[in-house]
Amino acid sequence: MTRQSGRLQKRSENAPGQKSIVSKQINRKKVQPLSKLQCEKNQLILKGVTKPCVVVESVKGARIDSDQNDHHVSGDSSARPSPLPPLGWGSPEDVWVKMVGKEQTYRRSEGFTQKHPTIQPRMRSILLDWLIEVSEAYTLHRQTFYLAQDYFDRFMLTQNNVEKNMLQLIGITCLFIASKMEENCPPKLSQMAHVTALTYHEEEILQMELIVLKALRWNLCPETAVSWLKLYFQLASMNADSDLLEPQFPRDLYVQMTRLLDLCLLSINSLDFQYRVLAASVLCHFLQQETVEKVSGLSRDVLQPCLNWMAPFVESVGRFGRATPEDSARMKEERHNIQTHTDYLTMLDDASSKEVIGEFLTPPSSTEKQ
Repeated sequence: MTRQSGRLQKRSENAPGQKSIVSKQINRKKVQPLSKLQCEKNQLILKGVTKPCVVVESVKGARIDSDQNDHHVSGDSSARPSPLPPLGWGSPEDVWVKMVGKEQTYRRSEGFTQKHPTIQPRMRSILLDWLIEVSEAYTLHRQTFYLAQDYFDRFMLTQNNVEKNMLQLIGITCLFIASKMEENCPPKLSQMAHVTALTYHEEEILQMELIVLKALRWNLCPETAVSWLKLYFQLASMNADSDLLEPQFPRDLYVQMTRLLDLCLLSINSLDFQYRVLAASVLCHFLQQETVEKVSGLSRDVLQPCLNWMAPFVESVGRFGRATPEDSARMKEERHNIQTHTDYLTMLDDASSKEVIGEFLTPPSSTEKQ
């Protein structure tokens, strides 16, 4: 797969006689797409069936999928008190336990690439970068893109031997589902088909939508990395007497944080960490680490591996990814919540080239943070 002209592109070769999971094949005319990700076939090859999900109870009642092997789950959060302030609409302890429990229920792993031999980690990065572009083009919220990313990663973990030509269809379908979950006025189905340059038709997106929903068992409400980041920043910025649901954080600084989070998420290695750990590690590069530990309920030992891994991405964003003054001047009431795109793939290449085993940068000192 290669990056071409800001979209995903499909090659014209035919699949060598393989079966599709969908019940009927849609006969359609070949259309020359104008996209960036090279694809080769028109059928989804999904071998095997989603494994049954066995659920057990943790000490705090959070649901855990016992059939998943997650070596990077941090378990100290259940023993820590809730960092949430008193809530007039619920128990902060109950709310916190449910939020943390979603990290155990909605499982992801970079090991999904081992289940799909034709898919390389770079292809995931290209696809997510394209979905960010689509989100910006349709003025979608950041949460919409992050939901789509979560759906994609979890869906791929439930399948086997998905061919690389189907990534664009799966990706745009996940974004279509996410937009209906998050947006007041989601893009129309015809718009989603149009953005693929008619590589896929509306009927195919609808068919894939049902496949994705069944594979995810309709579990569509995770706590995404950006929702954790927003919560942490709100807790760190709010006054003692203010309402948790009223945004009080500096929005231009929040945009800078989301750029770093966007870049990190494009890396397949981000799946080594829970969303709340990723969000807290991003915040550590803008606020004092003691403050981050307080608002996240995560210890220094839990955060340090992610901070070490994130260091090259911080350096790359510092050189390439800061918002321009024009972006800040245009920022209106909801502008900080709208997904924006920059040259993330260039920054990702730059960060990847600077990753050296055993040699990491550390977050800036508190005197250097704004």
